[in-house]
Amino acid sequence: MAVATPPSSVPAAARQRGWDLPSLLTAADPRAPLAERHRWLIGLTQWLRAAARGPTAAADADRTPLPVLRLRHLVDVLERHGEPRARVAALLAQFWRDVDVASLFADLGYGTRMSLWSELRHRLALRLLPATPETRDLAELFVLLFPSRADADRLRAIDDETLQRLVALVAPPPGHGDAHGWRRPLLDAATFLATHIAAAGVSAPLRRRMDPALVADAPFPQLVPATTEVVAALRAGDDALALRKLPYLRALVDACARAADSVHAHLEEFGVSVDIVFEVEQLKSRARRLDEVLGCLVSPAPAHDVARLLADLVDVAHRRLSVRSLFERHYALLARKLTERNAEVGSHYITRNAAEYRAMLRAAAGGGAVIALTTFVKFAIGALALGAFWTGFWAGVNYAASFVVVMLLGWTVATKQPAMTAPAMAAKLRAQLPDDEVAAFVDEVTHLIRSQAAGIFGNLALVFPLVLAVQLGWAAAFGAPPVGPETAEYVLHSLTLLGPTALFAAFTGVLLFASSIVAGWVENAFVFHRLDSAIAHHPALVARLGAARARRWAAWWRANVSGVAANVSLGMMLGLVPAVLGFFALPVEVRHVTLSTGQLAAAIGALGPDVLQRADFWWCVAGIAATGVLNVGVSFYLAFKLALRATGVQVRDRARVARAIRRRLLRRPLSFLWPPREAPGGP
Repeated sequence: MAVATPPSSVPAAARQRGWDLPSLLTAADPRAPLAERHRWLIGLTQWLRAAARGPTAAADADRTPLPVLRLRHLVDVLERHGEPRARVAALLAQFWRDVDVASLFADLGYGTRMSLWSELRHRLALRLLPATPETRDLAELFVLLFPSRADADRLRAIDDETLQRLVALVAPPPGHGDAHGWRRPLLDAATFLATHIAAAGVSAPLRRRMDPALVADAPFPQLVPATTEVVAALRAGDDALALRKLPYLRALVDACARAADSVHAHLEEFGVSVDIVFEVEQLKSRARRLDEVLGCLVSPAPAHDVARLLADLVDVAHRRLSVRSLFERHYALLARKLTERNAEVGSHYITRNAAEYRAMLRAAAGGGAVIALTTFVKFAIGALALGAFWTGFWAGVNYAASFVVVMLLGWTVATKQPAMTAPAMAAKLRAQLPDDEVAAFVDEVTHLIRSQAAGIFGNLALVFPLVLAVQLGWAAAFGAPPVGPETAEYVLHSLTLLGPTALFAAFTGVLLFASSIVAGWVENAFVFHRLDSAIAHHPALVARLGAARARRWAAWWRANVSGVAANVSLGMMLGLVPAVLGFFALPVEVRHVTLSTGQLAAAIGALGPDVLQRADFWWCVAGIAATGVLNVGVSFYLAFKLALRATGVQVRDRARVARAIRRRLLRRPLSFLWPPREAPGGP
């Protein structure tokens, strides 16, 4: 969080754009209150960077950054003038006594609790709430002293000679038997870091998931005693003893990091927990920090290494303000597992020959038959005139039950395919595709679009005539159709392309994609908590079903939990999300191509064949076509982008792939809708 204004203790002349160093030095008061002294330091760092046009702005022939030139000038002034040097030295001596310097090296960048969500709340607070200079925690003050990411590059640009002169002026004074005052906070930080690493490494969530071979020699319990020995030697000034013990300590740090890294293999196999991923990343980061701190303590050029460490801490401080980086880093493994699972499921939705195409048509036709019944139940729920929430809730139950029935019968709803097939397509991409793989990928695109077309054709081929037949048959038997003319007119008004149908259809595509994420998340939780094993061995279930049937029941849930979660979540979102958004005066509706087609068929049955001569009817037909494209397109696009990001694929030759797809479209356009003819004797 940047400080927008200079401290009030700095004279007015120093607050102008060309800040005045003599005025700043005059304002240095070691007897001022804590907050005022810290604000003076903030003002001094602002003066150092004031003339910089960027991290590499320079004003002389050797391209020295201007902040470094100002730092040299400051050192020159302090070395030549004893009175301001004495005031600044006294202020800095008081600063080192007041602040907890060790917290900067031991705590900056780490969560106070080992939880991703608590870290998220903390980052949001850092971004949204103003910071105060009235603090004794240098980790909190650090971002006020260095509010720009470019400050890291400026610290790295300071030459060794200037660093040595600066250290002579600002280093903490010796004390407590330590001839090197600058070492004290680093020694404390090393102890704190080792304690955190050891505590995390022996915690149950990580310990149970580490490779047993990597923790057989107990690196975590040994870490704190080994660190204590090195720290004690350095405090006593016995650098030779510390150097003899240091290789073993660094070997332990490396062993702890490798053991923590082995947790990922367990998560890959048995389900991902973002909190455990967060703990592992924190442990590995602390291990790297401990190694850097140890390097500074035994370095022959400590000023240079400490400056480099401070520059790295500036980067860490600003990364910690980023909420996006937190999610990208800790949800990457979960996103990849969701993508892999969806790719495995999605490959079954892609048809590659005429036989598979016909099978898809049959499965989609069955789904259309179920959706025809769903359409009438939807109208019945609307006729009850319930409150907005309960109308949405029971509509969601209707949708969810219908989608689950379709799944259990082995049928399909076309709009469920894109979020699953997109990861399967992304898995076939590489950063650089040779020509033969480009052709193969275009074949897969063709198969995919054709499969989507088969799903939509099959759904609509049955939902439309069935709904129309029920309308006409009911009217013939009872004198009036179940869906009356008033409701039919509303359907024509709401489904038209001239209204917000396209926007609602795209929003429905987002919900379709979201249901695939929910499905992957639920399946991951099912596997992580080993619920299949819990079901197979639950005493009550075994007593009621028998051991063999309980195992079959557990296996069924393991195979189908993703599908059940996807269908239930999609149905409930289609029903409830519009109702919930309506509470906030957001008039959002859902537009599902199969359900919309059933509603239009009901409108024809209510209004009769004369409706075919009305323009608003044909605008509804156009709206359904747009709904199908947007349902499929938006869902596929979001899933495809997630799959590319989760797997780390960056397609550098997208233009070549796009040209190949356009050539196929121009030369064989029908191949995107119909399968190729089968050769005699088989596909």
